[in-house]
Parts: sequence; C-alpha cells; structure tokens
Amino acid sequence: MRLLTACFLAIVLTSSDLASGEDLPTVQLSIKGHRLVAETAATTATRTVGLMHRFSLKPDHGMLFVFDAPQPLAFWMKNTFVPLSIAFIGADGRILNIEDMAPQTESTHPSRGLALYALEMKKGWFAERAIAAGDRVEGLEKAPRARE
Repeated sequence: MRLLTACFLAIVLTSSDLASGEDLPTVQLSIKGHRLVAETAATTATRTVGLMHRFSLKPDHGMLFVFDAPQPLAFWMKNTFVPLSIAFIGADGRILNIEDMAPQTESTHPSRGLALYALEMKKGWFAERAIAAGDRVEGLEKAPRARE
C-alpha cells in the first residue's frame, strides 16, 4: 500500500509541476501589434498537460504548443478550468483558424489545415483584438523546437 501511495504521489507531483508552468520557457509573440507572453509546450509531456489544472491566466499570457511537423491538430478541455480560445498556426506563421473552448469538456476542436503551432489564450482574447484567420504571428522563430 505504501508503494502504491508513493507512486500516486509521484504522479500527482509531476502533473502539478508541469501544470504550474514555472519551469516552462516563455516566448514573446505579437499579432497585429498586440504583444503576449506564451509558455512553450515543446515536449510530449508538456503538450499533454498544457494548461490543465490551472484556475487563471495572467493578462496577455497563454501557451504555445510546438510540434515537430505540420499536421492536423485537435484539442479538448479535459481537466482545464479556464475558458480558452485556441489559434491553430501553420508553418508560415499564419493563423489557420481560431476556436473558443469551454472548460471541462471533451469535445474536440480541430485545426482547419496542417498546423505547426497552437496558441491558447483566455477565451475572447483574439476576438477582442480583431485577430482572425490569415493574421501572422510574429516571434515564433524564438520558440524552442519540438522534442520528445
């Protein structure tokens, strides 16, 4: 029983460490002159946890998911408490589509094309700034490259 409890605690601590974002590198990005800071999820582990288990985001802060090749992507909101908007971004830095996502749901939100990045911000962030599909995200070259 002690071994099982120790294993469970190790898993919980690892998940909360990943969810805290304290150790994730950040990158400054801009879209149509609007600046933001994004934690970068560039590994399988950090992409899997993403913004799960968080209850708030600082203003103009979000998370950039970095993948190793352009591909169809789909995200859900299981264990995610903050309402989010997600922008799927192609290899050329242009936004493919933006989707609003409700907390604690398992419905998937797909990219409309091959995406190399996904940027999650507080729900409505893109709409409030009139950011839409076709707009370019500046600063992606400063983000860490995907790794396993």
